[in-house]
Amino acid sequence: MGLIWLALGGIALWALVRLGRQTEGPRRGHWRVAATLVAAVCIAGAVLAFSKGGWLIGAGLSVAGLWLTLASRQRRAPPPGRPEMSEAEACAVLGVALGADKAAINAAWRRLMTRAHPDQGGTEGLASRLNAARDRLLRG
Repeated sequence: MGLIWLALGGIALWALVRLGRQTEGPRRGHWRVAATLVAAVCIAGAVLAFSKGGWLIGAGLSVAGLWLTLASRQRRAPPPGRPEMSEAEACAVLGVALGADKAAINAAWRRLMTRAHPDQGGTEGLASRLNAARDRLLRG
């Protein structure tokens, strides 16, 4: 009987460690938490069923627990990113003329970034857009 409790404790520890490593967004994270808990219950039930001699029920619960564990571990591909910014769009974002020199681009970026930076009350999205526009114009 002590071996059964040791196995159940190991399963509970595995579930807690696995739940502690959940770092995904809220929608996917909820699925992973629920799947981990249900998988832990299925595997614990399988251990109990095997200890009582219920081989068929134990095998079914083992398969269900392993399937939930593997299904919740699969990572989805990130959503497709935004296509690269055109030179005209980058000029419009920074407010510089097409074909502006490096100093004008950097001055416009610096001026806009003082207001758009997240530490100054701006948003990460706007700051990253300004950075992308500056990088696009300085690169090509």
